[in-house]
Amino acid sequence: MHERHTSRSAGHRHPDPPARGLSGTGLVADDLYLLGHDDRSGKPLLQPRALGTGLAGALLTELMLAGCVGLRQDSAVVISRDTPQSAVQQHPLLKQVADEPGPQPVRSWLRFLARSAARDVALRLEEAGYLQHARGRVPWSQDQWIPVNPDWAFAPMLRVRTALDPARPLTAHAAALAGLAVACGLGFRLDLYQAQAGRPVQEAVAQLGPGLQELIAQTQTAVDSAVLSQRT
Repeated sequence: MHERHTSRSAGHRHPDPPARGLSGTGLVADDLYLLGHDDRSGKPLLQPRALGTGLAGALLTELMLAGCVGLRQDSAVVISRDTPQSAVQQHPLLKQVADEPGPQPVRSWLRFLARSAARDVALRLEEAGYLQHARGRVPWSQDQWIPVNPDWAFAPMLRVRTALDPARPLTAHAAALAGLAVACGLGFRLDLYQAQAGRPVQEAVAQLGPGLQELIAQTQTAVDSAVLSQRT
């Protein structure tokens, strides 16, 4: 897999920046990013590798939800046959998948994308009007993205809650978001809003197609491995 240094390679772009506000951008990685950061300060709530791996899974999830890629039985990522070539060329991540000499296993894509996923998605959210970039006050400090509006940054929590409420229709977006949140270590945020008679996250994920279920499981395995390697 080739290195990439373009800020727009995370996937979908937002050509019309502002203000979708509480409705969100409709993209799973955007919602997961906001779930993984404080809605006022923008500080991450997870270790970088765990968050990056979760976001890598979310970027692949977006392509699967759009029907652009799937997983083979050996868990290799492949472009769907009915995906137009024009779409492949216009979408940076799809083009990367197509440019590989052969299908690569999803675990390899998760490792590769995790290195820049947080920054890529933050730039995408900045472009959409949800984050503003704040440079570090001293030369060696990291740059930070701060939510433009705390209510907008909190809104993904309301969307993911629909996956936990059996009285509400379950959408693939909400189910995938809930599954990925748990997979990367954000289950504690969902627990705050899990009603006693609520729908378990595992039950919501079980309503997804087998490819998405496998992707979420692989994401959790990759996160567990990354966290374990940091401790040893």
